[in-house]
Amino acid sequence: MSPGPTDPTIERVFREVNGQAVATLVRLFGDVALAEDAVQDAFAIASSRWPTEGVPPNPAGWIVTTARNRATDQLRRAKRGRQLEREVTGTEPEPGEEEPMPQDQLRLIFTCCHPSLRIEHRVALTLRLLGGLSVEEIARSFLVSEAAMAKRLVRARYKIKAAKIPYRVPSDNELPARLGAVLAVLYLIYNTGAAQPERESLRADALRLTRSLVSLMPDEPEAAGLLALMVLNESRMPARWKNGDIVLLRHQDRLRWRRRLIDEGHRIVRDSLERNRPGPFQLQAAIQAVHCDAPSFGATDWPQIVRLYDQLYAVQRSPVVALNRAIAIGEVQGAAAALRLLDDLRGPLDGYYLMHATRATLLHSLGDVAEARGAFERAAELATTEPERRYLREEIDRLDSPV
Repeated sequence: MSPGPTDPTIERVFREVNGQAVATLVRLFGDVALAEDAVQDAFAIASSRWPTEGVPPNPAGWIVTTARNRATDQLRRAKRGRQLEREVTGTEPEPGEEEPMPQDQLRLIFTCCHPSLRIEHRVALTLRLLGGLSVEEIARSFLVSEAAMAKRLVRARYKIKAAKIPYRVPSDNELPARLGAVLAVLYLIYNTGAAQPERESLRADALRLTRSLVSLMPDEPEAAGLLALMVLNESRMPARWKNGDIVLLRHQDRLRWRRRLIDEGHRIVRDSLERNRPGPFQLQAAIQAVHCDAPSFGATDWPQIVRLYDQLYAVQRSPVVALNRAIAIGEVQGAAAALRLLDDLRGPLDGYYLMHATRATLLHSLGDVAEARGAFERAAELATTEPERRYLREEIDRLDSPV
């Protein structure tokens, strides 16, 4: 288990160092479960020693060295590790001698997010091994029982071992597809945290992991694009919620947006797009940058947003992108134009509440209250969180109210 909340310093170091240490131990011993257990033991030792002895100058090195010794002891006790001990350790190192290597983390990220693993297993492993979250924390964040999450992690580790999933960075020809899987997992973690205000810690973990990935892969503009997208979305979070209720972009108090994050997001967008290798996350970040530039919703440069959605749809022809493009076109050409585009999406997005909510809003603006009510009711049936359902029920109640 992760260190208790009684020592904030150890808790902070745990969050920062856990992923590095586990990655290094996986490289040394080739066993994810052994590495994770050894690092947990090392932090348990740190929790008892550091409060009196002080945090060492190189906490990551101390944790890795202690964990390596614990893992070696475990293998020796099991009579499986004598040869491995000689190969790996040679002599007993002094604490702090073993340094985590950035490439170790990169290998572990790609192992956790291997395409042969189910998406829920990729998410759980990433948060557990690289994010340093406890099983209880991950379970709470994804609204499942601790027992169910523990089973999910066991299955994921077994799959890695049984399928002989390699602990390595993909080759150049594999990298684009494999990097996309990693970025998708990180974005899913962020969006899960963005769905409800009380799940802020998930957003923080996703941002921290994405920053780490960008530092490990500084030449990958899509990784930077995802970071920019998260940062720009995060800049608006203080205005997105009010007393637990959703506040739509058009109604948000822009004075509450975090200017520092907006400036950072703009800089990352510019730097990544200058490489002239635009991808889906870079283009989504550019769209959010335009939104963050506008002093009010009405002053948004919607033609520019439509052009960016045209580019995005050219590289990612998904129904959700088409839906957002239709919304932007509606702001330029009117609700009727947007509704015509939505007609083609009613089939592929029939199970997506935002399509029905968008259609309801457009129908209401055109005066078709009966159709709007039906669309809002369908959206409320499909919504996945209570704040979403509450907002949609309020919209239904407002349909008959005078404008």
